[in-house]
Amino acid sequence: MKAPTNPANETERLASLRESGLLEAENRQAYDRLTRLAKRLFNVPVAMVNLIDERAQIALSVDGPGPYTLPRHVSVCAHTILSHEPLVVADTHNDMRFVDNPLVTTQPGIRFYAGIPLRLPDGATVGSLCVVDHTPREFSAADIAALSDLAALAEDEFAATSAATTDELTGLFNRRGFNQFAAFALSGARRRAEPLTLAWIDLDRFKQINDRYGHEEGDAALKAMASLLRSSFREADLLVRYGGDEFAVLFADTDENGAWIAMQYLTEQVALFNQQGNRPWTLTFSWGVCEFDHDHNDLQHWLRIADEKMFTMKQKNSVAR
Repeated sequence: MKAPTNPANETERLASLRESGLLEAENRQAYDRLTRLAKRLFNVPVAMVNLIDERAQIALSVDGPGPYTLPRHVSVCAHTILSHEPLVVADTHNDMRFVDNPLVTTQPGIRFYAGIPLRLPDGATVGSLCVVDHTPREFSAADIAALSDLAALAEDEFAATSAATTDELTGLFNRRGFNQFAAFALSGARRRAEPLTLAWIDLDRFKQINDRYGHEEGDAALKAMASLLRSSFREADLLVRYGGDEFAVLFADTDENGAWIAMQYLTEQVALFNQQGNRPWTLTFSWGVCEFDHDHNDLQHWLRIADEKMFTMKQKNSVAR
Protein backbone atom coordinates (compact mmCIF):
# COMPACT_ATOMS: atom_id res chain seq x y z
CA MET A 1 0.00 0.00 0.00
CA LYS A 2 1.25 3.47 -0.84
CA ALA A 3 0.34 5.98 1.84
CA PRO A 4 -0.62 9.39 0.44
CA THR A 5 1.99 12.11 0.64
CA ASN A 6 1.22 15.62 1.85
CA PRO A 7 0.58 18.38 -0.69
CA ALA A 8 3.41 20.85 -1.08
CA ASN A 9 1.24 23.57 0.49
CA GLU A 10 0.06 21.40 3.41
CA THR A 11 0.54 24.04 6.12
CA GLU A 12 -1.41 26.67 4.17
CA ARG A 13 -4.01 24.08 3.11
CA LEU A 14 -4.74 23.06 6.70
CA ALA A 15 -4.92 26.70 7.79
CA SER A 16 -7.49 27.38 5.05
CA LEU A 17 -9.50 24.31 6.07
CA ARG A 18 -9.61 25.37 9.72
CA GLU A 19 -10.44 28.95 8.77
CA SER A 20 -13.28 27.86 6.46
CA GLY A 21 -15.54 26.59 9.24
CA LEU A 22 -16.27 23.40 7.32
CA LEU A 23 -15.02 21.18 10.13
CA GLU A 24 -17.64 22.68 12.45
CA ALA A 25 -20.48 22.95 9.90
CA GLU A 26 -23.78 21.92 11.47
CA ASN A 27 -26.07 22.03 8.42
CA ARG A 28 -25.04 19.31 5.99
CA GLN A 29 -28.29 18.87 4.08
CA ALA A 30 -26.84 20.29 0.86
CA TYR A 31 -24.07 17.69 0.92
CA ASP A 32 -26.59 14.94 1.66
CA ARG A 33 -28.52 15.96 -1.45
CA LEU A 34 -25.35 15.78 -3.54
CA THR A 35 -24.38 12.30 -2.31
CA ARG A 36 -27.93 11.00 -2.83
CA LEU A 37 -27.87 12.35 -6.36
CA ALA A 38 -24.39 10.96 -7.09
CA LYS A 39 -25.29 7.53 -5.76
CA ARG A 40 -28.40 7.37 -7.93
CA LEU A 41 -26.82 8.94 -11.02
CA PHE A 42 -23.89 6.52 -11.12
CA ASN A 43 -25.69 3.50 -9.61
CA VAL A 44 -23.04 2.95 -6.94
CA PRO A 45 -23.43 1.68 -3.37
CA VAL A 46 -21.55 4.59 -1.79
CA ALA A 47 -21.13 8.31 -2.50
CA MET A 48 -19.29 10.68 -0.17
CA VAL A 49 -18.24 14.28 0.37
CA ASN A 50 -15.06 14.21 2.44
CA LEU A 51 -12.59 16.59 4.04
CA ILE A 52 -8.96 15.72 4.71
CA ASP A 53 -7.40 17.22 7.82
CA GLU A 54 -3.92 16.55 9.20
CA ARG A 55 -4.79 13.08 10.51
CA ALA A 56 -8.05 11.86 9.05
CA GLN A 57 -10.64 11.73 6.31
CA ILE A 58 -13.82 13.28 7.70
CA ALA A 59 -17.14 12.86 5.91
CA LEU A 60 -19.51 15.78 5.51
CA SER A 61 -21.96 13.31 3.98
CA VAL A 62 -22.07 9.56 3.28
CA ASP A 63 -24.85 7.90 1.30
CA GLY A 64 -24.38 4.17 1.73
CA PRO A 65 -22.46 1.98 4.16
CA GLY A 66 -19.21 3.57 5.16
CA PRO A 67 -17.36 5.16 8.08
CA TYR A 68 -17.58 8.88 8.76
CA THR A 69 -13.91 9.04 9.70
CA LEU A 70 -10.86 7.18 8.44
CA PRO A 71 -7.15 7.44 9.20
CA ARG A 72 -5.59 9.61 6.55
CA HIS A 73 -2.88 7.10 5.67
CA VAL A 74 -5.46 4.61 4.29
CA SER A 75 -7.73 7.21 2.69
CA VAL A 76 -8.09 7.07 -1.09
CA CYS A 77 -9.44 10.62 -1.02
CA ALA A 78 -6.14 11.73 0.54
CA HIS A 79 -4.58 10.75 -2.79
CA THR A 80 -7.26 12.73 -4.66
CA ILE A 81 -6.29 16.04 -3.05
CA LEU A 82 -2.74 15.72 -4.40
CA SER A 83 -3.89 16.83 -7.84
CA HIS A 84 -6.38 19.22 -9.41
CA GLU A 85 -7.45 16.40 -11.75
CA PRO A 86 -10.04 13.67 -11.04
CA LEU A 87 -8.72 10.40 -9.62
CA VAL A 88 -10.33 7.36 -11.28
CA VAL A 89 -9.33 3.82 -10.29
CA ALA A 90 -11.17 1.32 -12.48
CA ASP A 91 -9.95 -1.67 -10.44
CA THR A 92 -8.02 -1.25 -7.21
CA HIS A 93 -6.64 -4.78 -7.61
CA ASN A 94 -4.66 -3.50 -10.59
CA ASP A 95 -3.32 -0.37 -8.88
CA MET A 96 -0.20 -0.78 -6.76
CA ARG A 97 -1.19 2.20 -4.62
CA PHE A 98 -4.32 0.46 -3.35
CA VAL A 99 -4.15 -3.29 -3.98
CA ASP A 100 -3.19 -4.09 -0.36
CA ASN A 101 -5.04 -1.18 1.24
CA PRO A 102 -7.23 -2.51 4.09
CA LEU A 103 -10.22 -0.69 2.58
CA VAL A 104 -9.68 -2.90 -0.47
CA THR A 105 -8.69 -6.20 1.15
CA THR A 106 -11.32 -6.05 3.92
CA GLN A 107 -14.53 -4.09 4.47
CA PRO A 108 -15.84 -2.16 2.61
CA GLY A 109 -13.95 -3.92 -0.20
CA ILE A 110 -13.37 -1.01 -2.59
CA ARG A 111 -12.78 -2.16 -6.18
CA PHE A 112 -13.74 1.04 -8.03
CA TYR A 113 -13.18 4.66 -7.02
CA ALA A 114 -13.75 7.98 -8.73
CA GLY A 115 -13.07 11.24 -6.89
CA ILE A 116 -13.06 14.93 -7.77
CA PRO A 117 -10.85 17.23 -5.64
CA LEU A 118 -12.79 19.97 -3.88
CA ARG A 119 -11.32 23.45 -3.41
CA LEU A 120 -12.06 26.45 -1.24
CA PRO A 121 -12.43 29.91 -2.80
CA ASP A 122 -8.76 30.61 -2.04
CA GLY A 123 -7.75 27.58 -4.13
CA ALA A 124 -6.83 25.26 -1.25
CA THR A 125 -7.80 21.64 -1.99
CA VAL A 126 -9.43 20.34 1.18
CA GLY A 127 -11.45 17.27 0.22
CA SER A 128 -13.26 15.32 -2.46
CA LEU A 129 -16.59 14.22 -3.85
CA CYS A 130 -16.26 10.51 -4.61
CA VAL A 131 -18.23 7.46 -5.68
CA VAL A 132 -17.25 3.89 -4.75
CA ASP A 133 -18.23 0.45 -6.01
CA HIS A 134 -17.47 -3.08 -4.87
CA THR A 135 -16.88 -4.30 -8.41
CA PRO A 136 -14.54 -2.98 -11.11
CA ARG A 137 -16.09 -0.64 -13.67
CA GLU A 138 -15.26 1.87 -16.34
CA PHE A 139 -15.85 5.59 -15.95
CA SER A 140 -16.25 7.57 -19.15
CA ALA A 141 -15.35 11.17 -19.91
CA ALA A 142 -19.06 11.98 -19.71
CA ASP A 143 -19.19 10.38 -16.25
CA ILE A 144 -16.22 12.45 -15.11
CA ALA A 145 -17.91 15.60 -16.42
CA ALA A 146 -21.14 14.79 -14.57
CA LEU A 147 -19.31 14.06 -11.30
CA SER A 148 -17.34 17.30 -11.78
CA ASP A 149 -20.61 19.22 -12.10
CA LEU A 150 -21.75 17.83 -8.75
CA ALA A 151 -18.35 18.71 -7.27
CA ALA A 152 -18.80 22.30 -8.44
CA LEU A 153 -22.06 22.44 -6.43
CA ALA A 154 -20.19 21.15 -3.37
CA GLU A 155 -17.59 23.90 -3.87
CA ASP A 156 -20.41 26.46 -4.00
CA GLU A 157 -21.50 25.24 -0.57
CA PHE A 158 -17.90 25.46 0.64
CA ALA A 159 -17.78 29.07 -0.52
CA ALA A 160 -21.03 29.93 1.27
CA THR A 161 -19.78 28.39 4.52
CA SER A 162 -16.39 30.08 4.20
CA ALA A 163 -18.02 33.49 3.68
CA ALA A 164 -20.29 33.15 6.72
CA THR A 165 -19.19 34.84 9.94
CA THR A 166 -22.00 33.51 12.16
CA ASP A 167 -22.28 30.07 13.74
CA GLU A 168 -25.51 28.45 12.53
CA LEU A 169 -26.33 26.67 15.79
CA THR A 170 -25.73 29.39 18.37
CA GLY A 171 -25.93 32.61 16.39
CA LEU A 172 -22.58 33.74 17.84
CA PHE A 173 -19.66 34.71 15.65
CA ASN A 174 -17.80 31.72 14.25
CA ARG A 175 -14.04 31.25 13.89
CA ARG A 176 -13.95 33.24 10.66
CA GLY A 177 -16.02 36.04 12.17
CA PHE A 178 -13.73 36.19 15.19
CA ASN A 179 -10.58 36.38 13.10
CA GLN A 180 -12.04 39.18 10.99
CA PHE A 181 -13.48 41.29 13.78
CA ALA A 182 -10.61 40.69 16.20
CA ALA A 183 -8.30 42.41 13.75
CA PHE A 184 -10.59 45.48 13.73
CA ALA A 185 -10.88 45.41 17.52
CA LEU A 186 -7.11 45.23 17.94
CA SER A 187 -6.56 48.11 15.55
CA GLY A 188 -9.10 50.29 17.34
CA ALA A 189 -7.79 49.42 20.81
CA ARG A 190 -4.26 50.21 19.72
CA ARG A 191 -5.25 53.62 18.35
CA ARG A 192 -7.13 54.50 21.54
CA ALA A 193 -4.52 52.93 23.84
CA GLU A 194 -7.24 50.78 25.42
CA PRO A 195 -6.80 47.32 26.96
CA LEU A 196 -8.33 44.32 25.23
CA THR A 197 -8.67 40.94 26.95
CA LEU A 198 -9.55 37.53 25.56
CA ALA A 199 -11.35 34.83 27.53
CA TRP A 200 -11.01 31.29 26.18
CA ILE A 201 -13.76 28.88 27.27
CA ASP A 202 -14.08 25.12 26.90
CA LEU A 203 -17.09 23.11 28.07
CA ASP A 204 -16.15 20.29 30.44
CA ARG A 205 -17.51 16.78 29.83
CA PHE A 206 -19.33 17.89 26.68
CA LYS A 207 -18.61 14.57 24.96
CA GLN A 208 -20.34 12.79 27.84
CA ILE A 209 -23.50 14.84 27.22
CA ASN A 210 -23.48 13.80 23.57
CA ASP A 211 -22.72 10.16 24.35
CA ARG A 212 -25.22 9.79 27.18
CA TYR A 213 -28.12 11.97 26.07
CA GLY A 214 -27.67 12.31 22.30
CA HIS A 215 -26.62 15.08 19.94
CA GLU A 216 -29.88 17.01 20.34
CA GLU A 217 -29.09 17.51 24.01
CA GLY A 218 -25.49 18.32 23.07
CA ASP A 219 -26.78 21.04 20.76
CA ALA A 220 -29.07 22.27 23.55
CA ALA A 221 -26.04 22.56 25.85
CA LEU A 222 -24.15 24.62 23.28
CA LYS A 223 -27.14 26.91 22.75
CA ALA A 224 -27.62 27.27 26.49
CA MET A 225 -23.99 28.33 26.88
CA ALA A 226 -24.37 30.84 24.06
CA SER A 227 -27.47 32.29 25.73
CA LEU A 228 -25.63 32.63 29.05
CA LEU A 229 -22.77 34.42 27.33
CA ARG A 230 -25.20 36.91 25.78
CA SER A 231 -26.98 37.61 29.06
CA SER A 232 -23.76 37.87 31.09
CA PHE A 233 -21.70 40.25 28.98
CA ARG A 234 -21.99 43.61 27.25
CA GLU A 235 -23.08 44.22 23.68
CA ALA A 236 -19.63 45.66 23.04
CA ASP A 237 -18.00 42.30 23.85
CA LEU A 238 -17.39 39.92 20.95
CA LEU A 239 -18.94 36.50 21.60
CA VAL A 240 -17.64 33.54 19.62
CA ARG A 241 -18.23 29.84 19.17
CA TYR A 242 -14.75 29.04 17.93
CA GLY A 243 -15.52 25.42 17.11
CA GLY A 244 -16.92 22.29 18.75
CA ASP A 245 -17.31 23.04 22.46
CA GLU A 246 -14.88 25.98 22.43
CA PHE A 247 -16.07 29.54 23.01
CA ALA A 248 -14.30 32.88 23.29
CA VAL A 249 -15.13 36.35 24.55
CA LEU A 250 -13.24 39.44 23.44
CA PHE A 251 -13.68 42.03 26.20
CA ALA A 252 -13.53 45.56 24.84
CA ASP A 253 -11.72 48.24 26.90
CA THR A 254 -11.10 45.71 29.67
CA ASP A 255 -7.89 44.68 31.38
CA GLU A 256 -7.20 41.17 32.63
CA ASN A 257 -8.46 41.91 36.14
CA GLY A 258 -11.76 43.20 34.75
CA ALA A 259 -12.11 40.10 32.60
CA TRP A 260 -11.59 37.90 35.67
CA ILE A 261 -14.46 39.68 37.42
CA ALA A 262 -16.67 39.26 34.34
CA MET A 263 -15.86 35.55 34.12
CA GLN A 264 -16.71 35.08 37.77
CA TYR A 265 -20.13 36.54 37.00
CA LEU A 266 -20.55 34.06 34.15
CA THR A 267 -19.63 31.26 36.55
CA GLU A 268 -22.40 32.41 38.89
CA GLN A 269 -24.93 32.57 36.06
CA VAL A 270 -24.05 29.06 34.92
CA ALA A 271 -24.48 27.80 38.49
CA LEU A 272 -27.97 29.38 38.62
CA PHE A 273 -28.83 27.74 35.30
CA ASN A 274 -27.80 24.35 36.67
CA GLN A 275 -29.85 24.86 39.84
CA GLN A 276 -32.99 25.22 37.76
CA GLY A 277 -32.57 21.60 36.71
CA ASN A 278 -34.41 21.93 33.41
CA ARG A 279 -32.02 19.55 31.65
CA PRO A 280 -30.68 16.07 32.50
CA TRP A 281 -27.14 17.46 32.25
CA THR A 282 -25.31 20.36 33.88
CA LEU A 283 -23.03 22.92 32.29
CA THR A 284 -19.46 23.16 33.53
CA PHE A 285 -16.58 24.92 31.85
CA SER A 286 -12.92 25.81 32.13
CA TRP A 287 -11.52 29.18 31.13
CA GLY A 288 -8.47 31.34 30.85
CA VAL A 289 -8.03 35.06 30.24
CA CYS A 290 -5.18 36.95 28.63
CA GLU A 291 -4.77 40.67 28.02
CA PHE A 292 -3.41 41.62 24.62
CA ASP A 293 0.16 42.87 24.55
CA HIS A 294 0.12 45.79 22.10
CA ASP A 295 3.92 45.75 22.01
CA HIS A 296 4.00 42.07 21.03
CA ASN A 297 1.21 42.47 18.44
CA ASP A 298 0.72 38.76 17.68
CA LEU A 299 -2.87 37.49 17.48
CA GLN A 300 -1.95 33.79 17.31
CA HIS A 301 0.35 34.10 20.32
CA TRP A 302 -2.49 35.77 22.21
CA LEU A 303 -4.87 32.91 21.38
CA ARG A 304 -2.28 30.33 22.40
CA ILE A 305 -1.64 31.90 25.81
CA ALA A 306 -5.36 32.14 26.58
CA ASP A 307 -5.82 28.51 25.51
CA GLU A 308 -2.92 27.41 27.72
CA LYS A 309 -4.44 29.18 30.72
CA MET A 310 -7.79 27.51 30.02
CA PHE A 311 -6.11 24.11 29.79
CA THR A 312 -4.39 24.66 33.13
CA MET A 313 -7.78 25.27 34.74
CA LYS A 314 -9.24 22.20 32.99
CA GLN A 315 -6.47 20.03 34.45
CA LYS A 316 -7.14 21.43 37.95
CA ASN A 317 -10.88 20.81 37.55
CA SER A 318 -10.20 17.24 36.43
CA VAL A 319 -8.04 16.56 39.48
CA ALA A 320 -10.65 18.15 41.78
CA ARG A 321 -13.34 15.81 40.45
